[in-house]
Amino acid sequence: MASPITMKPFSTEETQRILHHLQQPAVFMNMTCDWPALHWTAEQLSVCLSDKLVRFRLGRKEETNTPLFETQCSYVEASLVHFLSWTCGQSGTDVGPFSEFSYSEYWAYADYKYIAMLFQDQPSMFEDVRWPDFGFEGRDGRESTLWIGTEGANTPCHQDSYGCNLVLQVQGRKQWYLFPPGDASKLYPTRIPYEESSVFSQVDVLRPDPTKFPDFQKARVHTVTLQPGQVLFVPRHWWHYVESLDPITVSINSWIELEADDVARVSEAVTKAVVCAMKGCPSDDNRDDWLNPTEEGVTSHNENMQYLNLAIRACAQRQTDLQCSTLTLDPRDPRPAKRDSGGQIRKPCVWKRDPAPFTIPFGPHLIPVCCQRRDSTETRDMTPKDLEVKPSRKWAGEPQEDCAVDSDAAQRTEPGLTQCAACDCADVMSENSSEDCEESRDSIITTNDLLDCLVHPDVIATVTGLLLARHTRSHTTTAAS
Repeated sequence: MASPITMKPFSTEETQRILHHLQQPAVFMNMTCDWPALHWTAEQLSVCLSDKLVRFRLGRKEETNTPLFETQCSYVEASLVHFLSWTCGQSGTDVGPFSEFSYSEYWAYADYKYIAMLFQDQPSMFEDVRWPDFGFEGRDGRESTLWIGTEGANTPCHQDSYGCNLVLQVQGRKQWYLFPPGDASKLYPTRIPYEESSVFSQVDVLRPDPTKFPDFQKARVHTVTLQPGQVLFVPRHWWHYVESLDPITVSINSWIELEADDVARVSEAVTKAVVCAMKGCPSDDNRDDWLNPTEEGVTSHNENMQYLNLAIRACAQRQTDLQCSTLTLDPRDPRPAKRDSGGQIRKPCVWKRDPAPFTIPFGPHLIPVCCQRRDSTETRDMTPKDLEVKPSRKWAGEPQEDCAVDSDAAQRTEPGLTQCAACDCADVMSENSSEDCEESRDSIITTNDLLDCLVHPDVIATVTGLLLARHTRSHTTTAAS
């Protein structure tokens, strides 16, 4: 007897319309109940992967006022069998390289693992991930990544330069803290450690240092505890900090490329050229671990300039294609582009826009992640129960006022450095007193301080615009002659 067809709350067409219009994080409910990937518990994955070695990142379970970046973590290559034995309190040879780390003192995270590489010998596993239910035809585990961690395992607060994000929670719960793009200056962005496509925050969002980062208290945090079976949509350029709440968590995500990524690739290529040029030069204050372990190595200046020119030409070509095309294009390309400043041109899908007004159907099957009002109780004092999505609440059909989302344009200011939050020299030009100016002159500016200004998102946006305009003028002059 055939199994009954599982009815989804939204069709693929409806889901695409929702994703196209969503401008704030939201949780999809009851969309994955028939996905085989929901059986991908750590135990099941350990059977599938057997003795295959996976790289784990380990961090100390200690409270500080600074983020624990990946450059500060320890790493081991171990099997999931070793990992599970370690989480059960075993020791010796049963836990392999985990034997050097006390389970009570460390958390472990197998993060950002390409499913296509993990299961290259078991391609049938790819079909367990069914992103076509969200309107991305042909997209499965090959374009997805896997995350396996213990309680406390976390990803530092950061902003993804490319695309938007769909995240399926498989096992355990994860707590998400999200901030809109317009709050970038309040999160004190930095590109050290450097990772292509990731802009890190200097703030420990759970235990912020108010003396170093006073503006963070004005940031609008949106919180949610993601439960198994739920899918979180993270819009473009939303900052996020993620932490595992349960003894073992498993998640699957996929980055969806957007049309706006063409310009973002130029910005990333500019950033990479500047960072590598400055950090690649030895100096007294330039001896830190500045390159994230996710990067394959330091590329030469020649390579970086080649990447930059490729990205500029690809961006210009896409704009030309759009002007010549009579089609309305889908802003979401079904192929991932987490790290890609090489400027590859990708053909987007056709998107048939509906001119009729559209109201996002918030309700029990689609729950907005709303802004958490701050009062005398800090976010870190809230329990996971406080942050769970609650479908029983009343829905107005539209985001609440405190969930209002700034557009990407809101995070950029007019050319200039008055909004460069990481750079004290910008503040000196504003309303500082003579005492503040004197203190600024006495301070030592390091290479990283200089980089925080030079590759600040506002500055890079201005440089990107100038380079694209220069390329357009040069191309027009050449064509005319």
